[in-house]
Amino acid sequence: MGEPGFWDNPEAAKKTLKESNRIKRWLDPLEEMQSASADLADLAELAGEEEDEETGAVLEKELEALDARMDEYELLLMFQGDDDDKAAILNIHPGAGGTESADWAEMLLRMYQRYVERKGWKSKILDLQRAEEAGLKSVTLEVVGELAYGHLRAESGVHRLVRISPFDAQSRRHTSFASVYVYPEVEEEDEIEIVDKDLKIDTYRAQGAGGQHVNKTDSAVRITHLPSGLVAQSQDERSQHRNRENAMKILMAKLLKKKREEEEAARAELEDSKMEIGFGSQIRSYVFHPYNMVKDHRTSVETGNVQLVMDGGLDAFVEGWLKMSAGMEVGEGGE
Repeated sequence: MGEPGFWDNPEAAKKTLKESNRIKRWLDPLEEMQSASADLADLAELAGEEEDEETGAVLEKELEALDARMDEYELLLMFQGDDDDKAAILNIHPGAGGTESADWAEMLLRMYQRYVERKGWKSKILDLQRAEEAGLKSVTLEVVGELAYGHLRAESGVHRLVRISPFDAQSRRHTSFASVYVYPEVEEEDEIEIVDKDLKIDTYRAQGAGGQHVNKTDSAVRITHLPSGLVAQSQDERSQHRNRENAMKILMAKLLKKKREEEEAARAELEDSKMEIGFGSQIRSYVFHPYNMVKDHRTSVETGNVQLVMDGGLDAFVEGWLKMSAGMEVGEGGE
């Protein structure tokens, strides 16, 4: 990269720099652990020669720290997908359950926003449509941070809630569902080509809860990609131009994921791969009554600390899914 003329081709230079940073993400901590291991070997030899209990205690503490770093490194090695280090587009839709599910969708939005904060990432709402009584019809969130898509892809699927309904005058227990779909955000080098004639662009007035118009102009934008049938929309900004940019960003992310699925021959087109949002299809259950538990049905990772999970404590579930995907043994304990 220090060679003369390296930046003469900015696009190629950016690709090289990105790949270099990706490799350094794996090599730098490995070299640090190798150095720490050599230092500990010297310390162990010193402790043995001098039979020093204090040095032995320090050695034990440092070994525990090195073991924890090795666990973190093991997790890091799981992020080797082409899209893992990209920003993520996260979409939430309520399923069966009416107002209950719409409220559950909003609770999930808050959970993911708290998770983003915990990770030190940033998020931005690209599109949000409120339901008539409470909660959300749908929401699309952009998440930017290190390995954001690599982490959040673990969340795609149906999420089930069991609780005493705050909307039921008789305080009965209700089951609600919401779907979460996560897409990698498109970057320049992904070469997703869209021809103008393949797009149908509609503008309309943004609506709030109850269907009332929140803007006096047609600022909301819906873009349909005619060859694939994929649709993206945005109404969260007051500017039609900004909403069009957001809708195009969402559409590009959907097209990239569709392209990846076709390349890997893992699934059919994205819309055909979606599960029914209802009983029997959930990836995770959140039980608030008659007991407290969150359980991932794919990995069996579970915890009784529901409040922690709803405040964004998702690391145990994400790591469990990553280990399962890598063919590793997954522990049952949650956070």
